[in-house]
Amino acid sequence: MLKGQLPLVGLTGGIGSGKTAVSDGLAKLGAGIVDTDLIAHQITAPQGSAIPLIQKQFGAEFIDPSGALDRVKMRSLVFADPAARKSLEAITHPLIKQETIRQAQHLKQEGVPYLVFVVPLLVESGSWKPLLDYLVVVDCPEETQIERVMHRSKLPRNEVERILKAQASRAERLACADIVIENQGTLAELGAEVLNLHQKILQIQKDRSSSS
Repeated sequence: MLKGQLPLVGLTGGIGSGKTAVSDGLAKLGAGIVDTDLIAHQITAPQGSAIPLIQKQFGAEFIDPSGALDRVKMRSLVFADPAARKSLEAITHPLIKQETIRQAQHLKQEGVPYLVFVVPLLVESGSWKPLLDYLVVVDCPEETQIERVMHRSKLPRNEVERILKAQASRAERLACADIVIENQGTLAELGAEVLNLHQKILQIQKDRSSSS
């Protein structure tokens, strides 16, 4: 998928680590962003391509009155039932992949200097790493993640802790990282790290182009 044509960057981090802030900063600097979490929300919104398949597989009770996926109900089910999680992923993953490729190709045609794939469960999936040139992990202490998600999503602490347990550990993500973005300071400090990352990717690409 476009490897060798322009730099491909994977961006990941645990829930509440600040992936969106980093990807928004890179977008402002001109990077092409493909956010798989955003795609997942789009395909499960009203009239989303996954909705008829989810209704057929799980029943109408998992579709809310607006016609979107009932996320609270589905989250409870897939946490309790691994087989249900696999069934949901069998529906959503191919649709997400299809849209990811479409968006990536469109951004390449627009002439972006590099592509950033924002993938919350990149490390867990095991399939992304070979497709990428660089893996960037946004990192902060687990307690900071919990506080941010409780504040942002109004979820109770035990629910946030349950989500964290279902994700790769902080150590597992850091072990896979080519570049780590520390996000436990101010927005200005994060902005400086994002700019540094952007310049580093452009320089690597420049060096690669001049040596080829």
